[in-house]
Amino acid sequence: MAYNEKLADMTRELIAQTHKNVEEKAMFGGLCFMVNDKMCVGVNKGRLMVRFDPAKNDEVMEKEGARPMKFTNRTMKGFAFVDENVLTTKKKLEYWITLALKFNKDAKSSKKKTVKKKK
Repeated sequence: MAYNEKLADMTRELIAQTHKNVEEKAMFGGLCFMVNDKMCVGVNKGRLMVRFDPAKNDEVMEKEGARPMKFTNRTMKGFAFVDENVLTTKKKLEYWITLALKFNKDAKSSKKKTVKKKK
C-alpha cells in the first residue's frame, strides 16, 4: 500500500482528539478511516480523500487543491480528493478533517452484507 504515512499519522491524531470509534481499513489503494462505522477520510498516495455533506459540493470544490472524486468514471458528490501539497499546515489539514467529521454524524452507514441462513 502506497500512501503518505506522515499524513496518515496526522489524520489519525486529529480524529482521535474527538472520536473513539475509529477503524482503519485498506481501501482505494490507501488507508481509510472509518468513524462510527462510516467512511470519513482516507489517505492515498499524494492526496487526502474527504467525505462531506453533498449539499456543500460546489463550495468545497472551490477550495485550493480540491477536486471531485471519481470512481468507475462517475463523479461522487460529497467526496473530494485534496492534494497533499496544499496541506502544508496542521490548520489546513484540520479544516478538512473537521469538515468530514461534521458530516459523519449525519452520514448514512454503509450497508452491511447479511449472511443468508441455511434452512
